[in-house]
Amino acid sequence: MGLESDVIKPARALTSVKSALICAEAPIIRTRIKNKFGELGVDAIFECCDAKSAASTACATLPNIVILDVAKPRNKFLSAAREIRQKLKIPVILLMSFCDPDTLNRVKKIGVTTILTKPFRGQDLLPAMEMAFAHTKEMERLKESLAELKRAIMIRKLIGKAKELLQRTQGISEPAAYRKIQKLAMDTRKSMRQIALEILITGGL
Repeated sequence: MGLESDVIKPARALTSVKSALICAEAPIIRTRIKNKFGELGVDAIFECCDAKSAASTACATLPNIVILDVAKPRNKFLSAAREIRQKLKIPVILLMSFCDPDTLNRVKKIGVTTILTKPFRGQDLLPAMEMAFAHTKEMERLKESLAELKRAIMIRKLIGKAKELLQRTQGISEPAAYRKIQKLAMDTRKSMRQIALEILITGGL
């Protein structure tokens, strides 16, 4: 692991990325990627040379983006990419010589959306970075939307159970049970979810 400061920086950064981690076993590949990051104006460039230390280095340095040169055995690098995505939720770019359908499916499940093919070409890095950030943001947005949807469904089910309980215990209709929950929520300044929980806990009393 190391912060490289000997890279020539442009007068104006070409990217908003401030820090990056390069994981590649071959020093020549690390150097080529490092030099390109420097040309783009990335301030802090960290390095590691194996998949085993990729996740720990990422957690220690907290880069904005990670590029992994996937060597054999691939499983180690894909596991490192998964761990980085899970812990830091930052974009990960994979540099690969080829990608068969099975590997591609694994990569998609991990949450990696950008793959660069070998040999590494410097001109591919900036568009790959932009795509990786765009896709990562979209994935996180979709995850948040899904979580909100699941929460809304859970609340509806909870209110539905509370309505059924009120109907049975108080002999009222479904609309009346809903209005009762709604009014209790307004009167007590609680959410309908909270009222529904209280009704279920107290047995509708």
